[in-house]
Amino acid sequence: MPSRPQFLVGTASWTDPTLVKSDVFYPPALKTAEERLRFYAAQFNTVEVDASYYALISERNAELWAERTPPGFVFNLKAFAMLTQHPVDTARLPAALRSMLSAEERAAPRLRHPTPEALAMAFGMFWSALTPLRAAGKLGHLLFQFPPYFTARASNLDYIAGLKERMPGAAIAIEFRHNSWFDGAQRAETIRFLDCHGLTFVSIDTPPGTVESIFEVTGSEAYVRFHGRNRENWYKRDGGAAERFKYLYAEAELAPWAERLKSLTGVRRASVIFNNCYSNFGVMNAATMAQMLRH
Repeated sequence: MPSRPQFLVGTASWTDPTLVKSDVFYPPALKTAEERLRFYAAQFNTVEVDASYYALISERNAELWAERTPPGFVFNLKAFAMLTQHPVDTARLPAALRSMLSAEERAAPRLRHPTPEALAMAFGMFWSALTPLRAAGKLGHLLFQFPPYFTARASNLDYIAGLKERMPGAAIAIEFRHNSWFDGAQRAETIRFLDCHGLTFVSIDTPPGTVESIFEVTGSEAYVRFHGRNRENWYKRDGGAAERFKYLYAEAELAPWAERLKSLTGVRRASVIFNNCYSNFGVMNAATMAQMLRH
């Protein structure tokens, strides 16, 4: 019998406000960021860092995360918004990056079209800050979740192909939010392209009628993200991310995914991330999935 992959199961954030305030996961006595991370890492073997999408993290943060988690714990980081062609909050940019902007860009609340020089600096700062996690052997994938307007066209393929040159040695996972990447023959072409470039395809579970739920594997690692099936809130941009992904999976909905994952061959490791981080929904479903994958 071929051996199963190593399964890494966790949630997309351990600090979501609705989770921290719920008092149904973290014991009330845990008040600090350090205490909560240590507690989380005692329950799960991986996490996806969401904060790195909104602002460039510091190397000191990465150092503390490495120190506060046990051996073998893995951090996956969501790529900074600028790196995935999302607009970024100008006020949250480091001074070195802001100094590269024009007066008009600095005055605007959001930066949408950075210069090649500013983009290159952002890539360098993002990758450099993760050095402590790399040194500790705790850095997993860098998740590039591209926006819905990032469609299947040549210029976007070129952008994806250049990611490894910008961050040598990085394990990069690619998530698409537009169905043009999966329409007809394009699906096989998308998978072939990522496989040829050593990039990990992100399989997703999504609400029906939105982005197609896809299960594919490129290379030796699988990456699956569960976004919930809350179709009503999927396209909402108010109310916060927790409301958009407010959905608690039933065991019967997770079971087919568990069987797919357990049947994988030729895969070294599979990361399974629950992005339905409303209250304790994500941690409950992650715990259930981890148990399913053990049997």
